[in-house]
Amino acid sequence: MDFQSPIHDYYEDLAPRYDEDRFGNSYGRYIHQQELAIMNRLIPIEPTGPTLDLGCGTGRLLQWATHGLDYSPAMIEEAKKKYPQHILQAGSAWETPYEDHIFHTAYSFHLLMHLQPQEIEAVFQEAARIIGPGGRFIFDIPSKKRRGLVGYKADSWHAAQSLSLKEIKWMDTSIWKLQRYSGVLFLPVHRLPNSLRAPVRWVDNLLCRSPWREYASYMVVELIRL
Repeated sequence: MDFQSPIHDYYEDLAPRYDEDRFGNSYGRYIHQQELAIMNRLIPIEPTGPTLDLGCGTGRLLQWATHGLDYSPAMIEEAKKKYPQHILQAGSAWETPYEDHIFHTAYSFHLLMHLQPQEIEAVFQEAARIIGPGGRFIFDIPSKKRRGLVGYKADSWHAAQSLSLKEIKWMDTSIWKLQRYSGVLFLPVHRLPNSLRAPVRWVDNLLCRSPWREYASYMVVELIRL
């Protein structure tokens, strides 16, 4: 992977202030709390075997993992301050340093949305290599249906990619089976006053688990490795 890419440079510069910049405000905390709730439903807080946070950043969700990999060495250094006992490395999400089928679970948040379609496909291929049969790959991705409703148009690489549930279901069915999915950020919280964001979260959480959850801003998807 080319470590001179815009993504690398962007996160190398942002790493020391990433947590405060992204999650030090009421909007960021809102998303963070929804993602924590999903992770608590999906993964034991103390992993029973090797578990990978793919694109771990500064370690916001590393408590569910034993290993972490991120494109930015500076982000890894921040993560090491929080989780010195974890096995943390800088590297590519589609050329990882791990052995075949070493993980039972891998998860990836706020990564795939920054990649080109061919890069996303390569990440799924690599996940299939490092996750053993019966294992799980959990990831988030902006909802293409939601973006179609609001007329979203990407103006850079940042969070530019999205997928529909149909596209996810059409992934290589000889390798992956869709297990379940839920939403994140159904309501337009960014348009609400700060004082109302926390009180409406329970309504948002219900909608994100309802039959309309594909219309949330993001989907969190669990795939099973066949």
